[in-house]
Amino acid sequence: MSVPVITLDGPSGSGKGTVGRAVAERLGWHFLDSGALYRVLGLAALRHGVALDDEATLATLAQDLDVTFQGERVILEGEDVSGAIRSEEAGAAASKVAALPAVRQALLARQRAFRRLPGLVADGRDMGTVVFPDAPLKVFLEASAEERARRRHAQLKAQGHDVNLDQIVADIRARDRRDRERAVAPLKPAEDAVVIDTTELAPEAVIEEILDLAKARGLAGS
Repeated sequence: MSVPVITLDGPSGSGKGTVGRAVAERLGWHFLDSGALYRVLGLAALRHGVALDDEATLATLAQDLDVTFQGERVILEGEDVSGAIRSEEAGAAASKVAALPAVRQALLARQRAFRRLPGLVADGRDMGTVVFPDAPLKVFLEASAEERARRRHAQLKAQGHDVNLDQIVADIRARDRRDRERAVAPLKPAEDAVVIDTTELAPEAVIEEILDLAKARGLAGS
């Protein structure tokens, strides 16, 4: 029996993580935050002094990465880095290493190993196009750069960081450009993906829409 997968792709700040975790919890399924893998790798590269364009060394680091996921906790080399990987620095590093083909290949098997019964909700940039192309439900979330920056700004301010909204908008646009223009697995909806614009939607509305889609495809109870 094939393990069902719901993929959630989209740019940074479109709501994938919040929505994906909630959908997985409501369905009783496993959850993969693939972006966390790239963030962990970016953080590990920074900590080990590996240049973010050294593709061969980064690919080796990705293959040997000592990382485990314990619910929402991320453990790197024995240390809880759940907070550290959410920094702007780790996010920028993740976007750079994710553009490297050898790195993406090195992490492919690790991502696919999350596919276990009763099902998986996978959140990322290429879950529907590359990692799980046979997923019976593919969703692509999008939102304006300004709205995504506003969400990130509010999140960082709540955490006590002194941040500049204009700079966050610029950073998000730069990250979008890298993600959409990279040679391997560029950010784009799968041909059979359902596209949802979350700019003016509350997370709960997006969650309900995806659960309705899952029910319509026989992936969840009525």
